[in-house]
Amino acid sequence: MAKILVVDDEPNIREVVGLYLERDGHTVISASNGNEALKLYERVRPDLVVLDLMLPGVSGLEVCRRIQAERRVPLIMLTARGEEEDRIIGLGLGADDYVTKPFSPRELAARVEAVLRRTNEAQASPVVGGALVFEELRIDRSTREVTVHGEPVTLTAREFDLLYHLASHPRRVFTRDQLMEAVWGYAFSADTSTVTVHIRRLREKIEKNSTKPRYLQTVWGVGYRFGG
Repeated sequence: MAKILVVDDEPNIREVVGLYLERDGHTVISASNGNEALKLYERVRPDLVVLDLMLPGVSGLEVCRRIQAERRVPLIMLTARGEEEDRIIGLGLGADDYVTKPFSPRELAARVEAVLRRTNEAQASPVVGGALVFEELRIDRSTREVTVHGEPVTLTAREFDLLYHLASHPRRVFTRDQLMEAVWGYAFSADTSTVTVHIRRLREKIEKNSTKPRYLQTVWGVGYRFGG
């Protein structure tokens, strides 16, 4: 069971989310603004953070940046429907996932479990196997490092998992739901646009021309495939 920091300026959201997470056996600590969140984070050292991006005072994005700059911690963002750019920035800062308001507390609790499970598996299980090499692109599973033309590429944990999963099955087409299940650990009939956001960010990092991708190809009406 985990210590989870829930940060939201709406008391009812903190209460409901806290009840669902405590029902699953977790210890919940809550904060109503960015300054309070950073102080609690330093004192409690939570195992996972649920963070609203729209906070009074220090913004949610700034909280995310400061937390992830110090040490890598699993983090799920809470965002409004019109905050796509903030979601993209948050994922780039190291957030693992996001949930769009209004949301189902049950779904959020399931996503928390999925992120914690994947984090625990990654820590407990040594990674085996060599690197995948596609001309200038090298993906090393043992070190979780990616290089393009020999230059290191910085990826978030989720970006690496998504890239490795696709590259491990070249030419195979995956739907967004299949990628959600394989990489995120759950198969909700929910917002799969998080897959689209991660693909977009990966293309910007590894493709020579992100608008005409060589590796991360879209199969219109179906999903994505790795074309290496």
